[in-house]
Amino acid sequence: MIAPGADDVQRIAEATRAGFPAPFAGLAADVRIVVEDWPDDALLEEMDIPSAYELTGLYDGLALTQRDPSQPEPPSTVTLFRRPILDEWAERGDVAFDALVAHVTVHEFAHHFGWSDDDIAAIDEWWT
Repeated sequence: MIAPGADDVQRIAEATRAGFPAPFAGLAADVRIVVEDWPDDALLEEMDIPSAYELTGLYDGLALTQRDPSQPEPPSTVTLFRRPILDEWAERGDVAFDALVAHVTVHEFAHHFGWSDDDIAAIDEWWT
């Protein structure tokens, strides 16, 4: 079996975003989705994360709830880290790859909408 590639992760993430209900679909439209194999060491150090396997996704941008409508903001980015996602998928063994990528994608977009990790965990048992 060949491990899913970056194109597979990108396709699943884009399909996940395309399935967001209103008003979230419109609010997510301008966010870039990027797939990388690994987070870089500088990012892990900045976030105080000891292992690259612990970071499956990242939202980079100012949450919609923190933006000043009179000030233009650069596009936000959701980055998905393929190898840590693959590792979690293999380790869990109880979830489809598409479902895991979709959950990571939704989690990162939730930060775009202004939700904290605690907010997400309160409504999504997946993250607890």
